[in-house]
Amino acid sequence: MIEAVVQNLGYAGLFLASFLSATLIPLSSEGAVALMAGGKFNPVMILTVATIGNSLGALVNYLVGIWGGRFLFSRYIKIKDSARIRAERTYGRWGAPILFFSWLPVVGDPLTLAAGVLRVNPVSFLLWVVAGKAFRYWAILWGVGILAP
Repeated sequence: MIEAVVQNLGYAGLFLASFLSATLIPLSSEGAVALMAGGKFNPVMILTVATIGNSLGALVNYLVGIWGGRFLFSRYIKIKDSARIRAERTYGRWGAPILFFSWLPVVGDPLTLAAGVLRVNPVSFLLWVVAGKAFRYWAILWGVGILAP
């Protein structure tokens, strides 16, 4: 499905796929990046568009965490207090740099949501998230032989 969107919409499709895959919606943008890298698209634009889209999607999670995270966790997601305390300790120990790993599957989306709940500084949030997302997309492009060091 994502491949069809990217083929039909180009960079706009990549932005959409990257944005949605960074929210709590279970999608993946890696295939879209690799698909575009094999075509006529500019690798720097691919890197830029995917990073911006994915980072803005992570920002949505952050804002959900700020505006309704505690309510969601207590009412619908049923996170135990012990898990919340663990998350607070993790952020307390590592701080915002842990958000560099927001690109990782499975843990990335909850990290960005928890950052909002814990009111991580928004500038630090964006710096670390953008760095992690850019690294991920650079690695994909490098892996398919488009961007070499």
